This record gives sequence, structure tokens and C-alpha cells, in this order.
Amino acid sequence: MFDAQIILNKVLLVSTRDKAYIGMPVVTNAAVHAIVEEQGLDDKVIVFKFKKKKKYQRKAGHRQPNTRLRITGISGYEEFPADPILQVPA
Repeated sequence: MFDAQIILNKVLLVSTRDKAYIGMPVVTNAAVHAIVEEQGLDDKVIVFKFKKKKKYQRKAGHRQPNTRLRITGISGYEEFPADPILQVPA
């Protein structure tokens, strides 16, 4: 699965140097192209439950899976009209 190319097509916001494209709810026709670099697990999170005076305690751990992506490009947002109110001042 490493070096696999994926396309993320639910883009909420695209920003350039002078314009911001905000989707309602997503930016029309926008797509983010990415490559999977690494998959693994985060550091362990310790969950400790305790009730005083009842001799109740539980300890558990959890490692959340994560994926590192390298963004190679963003395309398709140029057709989406930018709202003139949202333009970045120069």
C-alpha cells in the first residue's frame, strides 16, 4: 500500500496566494492528489478508570492507526468561482 496514489475528492477549502475557495459544503470539482508514504500506529494512550473506596480500577491501552500522505497536487478548483468578499488583501 506504500507509494499508492490516492485522490481525495471531498475538499472543503482551497487557498491560493490571492483567493480562498470555500465549499458549501465542498469545493466543486476540486481534487487533492496524494501518495501514501507511511502507515503505522501512534503512541499508546493509557486509559485508567478508578473509583475510590470501591477497590475498582481498570487499565487499558489504545494505539490509533495513522497514515502519512504526501500531497502532490490540487486540481479542479479553478472552475469554482471565488467569492469576492473572501479575497485576501494585498
